[in-house]
Amino acid sequence: MRTVPTPTHPTPTHPTPTHFTAARSTPDRSALTARLRAAGCVYAEDEASLLLEAADDAAHLETMVERRVAGEPLEQVLGWAEFMGLRLVVAPGVFVPRARTGLLARLAVEGLGPDARVLDLCCGTGALAAVLARDHEGIELWASDIDRAAVGCATRNLPAAQVRQGDLFDALPPSLRGSFDVVVVNAPYVPSAAVATMPREARDHEALVTLDGGRDGLDLQRRVIAQATGWLVPGGRLIIETSRGQAGATLALFSAAGFDACVVLDDDLDATAVVGTTGRGTASRG
Repeated sequence: MRTVPTPTHPTPTHPTPTHFTAARSTPDRSALTARLRAAGCVYAEDEASLLLEAADDAAHLETMVERRVAGEPLEQVLGWAEFMGLRLVVAPGVFVPRARTGLLARLAVEGLGPDARVLDLCCGTGALAAVLARDHEGIELWASDIDRAAVGCATRNLPAAQVRQGDLFDALPPSLRGSFDVVVVNAPYVPSAAVATMPREARDHEALVTLDGGRDGLDLQRRVIAQATGWLVPGGRLIIETSRGQAGATLALFSAAGFDACVVLDDDLDATAVVGTTGRGTASRG
């Protein structure tokens, strides 16, 4: 689930966009709204407000509107996405944080100690790590992703020294093995054949590597779960976003790897996650 960024001002992580000066003519808001609505933008009025706020001048506004009408995600057009009250840098082609991933942030903080070490794996813009950094001062955060453009955004949303580019755990210094209290993961889990059925904002404007989870959608999950115990402290937790339909298969992967695991559902966010701790056995809760 993706929600349109709110026209109000969450705490920014980059400078607030420039407004038109009073001396400049005010664009026709109603005409802009109608143009966006005709292009299929469900929240056309809100989007019009955000585009007007972000525009430096009429030419800049027209460029942004043309990009949006052509189907580019609003967040990429604006250059930021709102996630749990933070305004995060987002570049063209980069995976846009979804509201449902807020479930992972909520689960990650359960029982988290003040000196905990946390990894945001497949971090994208670094949204999860940014929320944890805001809400839990003192914890040590790391983030990694294979997508270069996403890592470029994450280094602007997080302390750059703790953001790494590479394939899953291979991106991290070997000295961190066995030291993470929590590893939180939003790896791609869309089956390859289903990518073509995704909304065009995603399939045409987000990198395929951030969407395609392989034949059954679980390729990356298999690799993460198989490697994670070597990076977690005893009793450490691995938290992975999945879909409701795939939750049983994800849970089975956790169990096979020796985790005590459970499925967590959030109907309000339409979100599903599996949480595992080092051990054996499975449970479920909703």
